[in-house]
Amino acid sequence: MTPDRKSRVRVVIVDDHAVVRRGLRELLRQESDLEVCGEAEDIADAIQLVADERPDLMIADIALRHGHGLELIKQVVARFPQTRILVLSMHNEWLYAERALRAGASGYVSKHEPMENLMDAIRRVLAGGVYLSGRSADHVLGRLVGRRRTSDEPSLDQLSDRELEVLNLLGRGQGTREIAVHLSLSPRTIDAHRENIKKKLGLNTAAELFQFAVLVTHENLGTRPELPE
Repeated sequence: MTPDRKSRVRVVIVDDHAVVRRGLRELLRQESDLEVCGEAEDIADAIQLVADERPDLMIADIALRHGHGLELIKQVVARFPQTRILVLSMHNEWLYAERALRAGASGYVSKHEPMENLMDAIRRVLAGGVYLSGRSADHVLGRLVGRRRTSDEPSLDQLSDRELEVLNLLGRGQGTREIAVHLSLSPRTIDAHRENIKKKLGLNTAAELFQFAVLVTHENLGTRPELPE
């Protein structure tokens, strides 16, 4: 029997790619107890959508048009705590999963994972649980149980959300001007972020920053990319 509409779980989708939103809508349409009640591509529209619809679940990307998913998570948690949040993103899970949970999300799924993993994540989050992939869960739990860094090992915890975003884009091979366009900021602002990252991580040169960015960005893939000498 098809659930009454009032008993369906109401879901909103927040992603800056229309094809992703359409694919998610079609996937969730196959579940008789789930109902997509709206879509948005940026923070302002997403906040308005959640305010209007009061959904049970928001599925959101980290990278959004005119804003960052971590900021969206914080705003929704503060204003609409009844809405559960699941992150679905191409962004590096190793870099962002723990930070998304700290912001108030209940789960993090990579867009590289099979769709059945996404459905498992949705069900777990709606049941009041937390979802992470095995690799990311090991990383987060390892930190929680006291697996400490050595004193001379740089910690990403020192970086702001924006600085972490810049580091991630550097690791993906983008230069200052590309990052500036991507984040709708000036190249001078990106250069300032780069300098702050170097200081906080104890890195001395642009080459050291680039090498560190590449390594941490690829960490969750289990590979060590070739770096220039």
